[in-house]
Amino acid sequence: MNAIEVTKLGKTYPGGVEAVKSIDFEVAAGEVFGLLGPNGAGKSTTVGMLTTTITPTAGSARLAGFDVAEEPLSARRMSSVVFQEPVIDRSLTGRRNLEIHARLWGVEPREAEARTDELAATLGLTELVDRPAGTLSGGERRRLEIARALVSQPRVLFLDEPTVGLDPRIRAELLEVIASLRNRTEMTVLLTTHYLDEAERLCDRVAIIHAGRIVALDTPAVLLAQLGRELVELRVDGDVTGALASLRDRGVAGGDAFAVGSRLTVPLHDTSSGDAIAAIHDLGLAGAISARQPTLDDVYLRLTGDTLAAAA
Repeated sequence: MNAIEVTKLGKTYPGGVEAVKSIDFEVAAGEVFGLLGPNGAGKSTTVGMLTTTITPTAGSARLAGFDVAEEPLSARRMSSVVFQEPVIDRSLTGRRNLEIHARLWGVEPREAEARTDELAATLGLTELVDRPAGTLSGGERRRLEIARALVSQPRVLFLDEPTVGLDPRIRAELLEVIASLRNRTEMTVLLTTHYLDEAERLCDRVAIIHAGRIVALDTPAVLLAQLGRELVELRVDGDVTGALASLRDRGVAGGDAFAVGSRLTVPLHDTSSGDAIAAIHDLGLAGAISARQPTLDDVYLRLTGDTLAAAA
């Protein structure tokens, strides 16, 4: 059984704002699946529908076999969420936060204590769990949020932009923690992010969501391979469309080359970067030219006409 099944799922808010537009995807048990897109793309609304906090207006979704609209309590028991905004009580110790959450989920006190100690060790909180949560650093509180979500032993864990607002060092540490969750039993993880490196590093598959629609879905490696081994970027002074046509006539650019403003991006499949740059010079298109490996941002740019960083 798939851990998550989404079919034609949609959400339209009052006033006609269509946040999610008939999306489809499945997530296998034990998979780490990423929803990659800018703020406002529909990622958090999708998580809200899957966790039963937002009611869908179209389509359906099942969590561990339970329909999120028709069987919300059963579906909710299968999952836990680490929200963008903190939910821990800063006046209580970390241990007390976990105890209360465990009680709410019906975990026996003795079992909750054992799980708390295990999670504290796993997430590097052993020396911190008995301190008031308000005395912990931002990264330590984030780890406590993850421990809180895991104390009920969910089959599906939702991480909604888990590293937003953290400084680079703390963010790197938290990514190590999230990566270590893969070693746990068949827990499925759905991660939303607009950070490309998170998606490439953590996810088995990625769905790129733009303006409420899924515009690409595959493994990061396959999405990157669609743009070839290398790509060449150049800035054109003058007729960008004509320059792109000239590169296509010359056999340097294929159908997946694209232009955004004055910048041309040319994925290279059967041509080396050296040959491509030489052809660009021969055509008199030389300007600022660079060759590099493609990134998921290039995939997003080709599909949407905007960079992920700018859209976010």
